Amino acid sequence: MRLLEKKDQNRRDFTGLYECEGCGNKEEIKGCYDDRNFHDNVMPNGKCKKCGKSTIDLGRHIEKVSTKYGEFEIV
Repeated sequence: MRLLEKKDQNRRDFTGLYECEGCGNKEEIKGCYDDRNFHDNVMPNGKCKKCGKSTIDLGRHIEKVSTKYGEFEIV
C-alpha cells in the first residue's frame, strides 16, 4: 500500500489515505504511526482489502515516506 495523504495527524498518530499498487483500490486506514518502522516495514506488508496483495507480494519498490518528526525526537 502506497501512502497518498496523511490526515488528522496528532503527534505521531495519523489516519492515512493509501492506494494499492496492484489494483488501485484506495483505503483510509486509521491508527497509523509516523515513524520509520511503520513506513518501512508495517505498511509495505499491509494487505489490500480488495485484492489481498501487499507491496511486498507485488515485488514493488518501497517508497521512502518522510516523517514529521526526527526518529529520536520526543513529541
